[in-house]
Amino acid sequence: MENFTYFNPTRIHFGRGQIAAIDGELPPRSRVLLLAGGGSIRANGVHAQVLKALGGRTVFEFFGVEANPDFDTLMKAVVLARAEKVDWILAVGGGSVLDGAKFVAAAVPYAGDPWEILQTRGSKLQSALPIGTVLTLPGTGSEANGAAVISRRSIRQKLAFIHPLAFPRFSVLDPETTFTLPERQISNGIADAFTHVIEQYLTYPAHAAVQDRFAESVMHVLIDEGPGSVKSPTDYDARANVVWAATWALNGAIGAGVPQDWASHTIGHELTALHGIDHARTLAVVIPSLLDVQRPGKGAKLAQYAERVWGVSGGSEASRIDAAIERTRAFYESLGLRTRLRDYSVDAATASEVAGRLRARGLLKIGERGDITPEVVERILRQAA
Repeated sequence: MENFTYFNPTRIHFGRGQIAAIDGELPPRSRVLLLAGGGSIRANGVHAQVLKALGGRTVFEFFGVEANPDFDTLMKAVVLARAEKVDWILAVGGGSVLDGAKFVAAAVPYAGDPWEILQTRGSKLQSALPIGTVLTLPGTGSEANGAAVISRRSIRQKLAFIHPLAFPRFSVLDPETTFTLPERQISNGIADAFTHVIEQYLTYPAHAAVQDRFAESVMHVLIDEGPGSVKSPTDYDARANVVWAATWALNGAIGAGVPQDWASHTIGHELTALHGIDHARTLAVVIPSLLDVQRPGKGAKLAQYAERVWGVSGGSEASRIDAAIERTRAFYESLGLRTRLRDYSVDAATASEVAGRLRARGLLKIGERGDITPEVVERILRQAA
């Protein structure tokens, strides 16, 4: 385990009725931009609870943030926030809304072209508006980290940035706000969270016993509670465990001081940009093939994963790894996520296009060892076809 600094300033208000905690988090004279998606928060009562908690504060509303939030849409929110001299951003929704809020918060005071925030992965940020969130869809972990992923559909790009200024100051996690979500969204969120753990765990041994066992416990919770939470959406305890597991999957704790491999996200972002496939579903396509292709470098952790997470023992190491990869694929499928490109009417030819796009952006060595080249990406996607 290497030296590390673990930083997470987000205060969490977890449980039933916690939306009321917003009142104690925002200054009484705040000028707040409430950022939301398509309007489901009006139907499920969350919007009314948020407005009640905001009380007499000045509130401006911006609805319409898409799944895979779009730069051009978010720039309209930036214009509104600047015009109304907003001093807080309150995101109410799922990970896309939260990611969008981080971008808006960073873009409002940014002096240059806000697209540079994405192009430079946030390295030029010097200030940002404070952010609060009310999470209504678990999965991305955006409620407790400083990262955001933004699409720009007009040029078929999907880029990320990460910065300490993008951490929410507080986040409200009330599992009851997730009860009315469509099954597809809950399944996507569970798969997304599971993959976040894989990316921080399935690399190579780093003698990080706490992080390994913590990661394994989060995966066990998602395996044990995830499918049941999809089938019984109003089971509070199951949904609460899923919400909490998704937060811990990407709040920095299990990745502290250990190697990480975000290649599946890098590849998946290209599949979303090119073909419009849901983010989580791109991960379900990429991960099984990536683990197989990269097994020479990941073998020790894959064998550990097979035994500790899936209970696979006996036989050769190769057979145990085969079983672990197949059980991973089966888990995604059990949530309703198909795991082949052909399931999304995408053929193997996209492999070379994705590889070319990564090459054009200078992403020549990704993965925890820097050994996933564009050529390896093409091999992974052809295997995933």
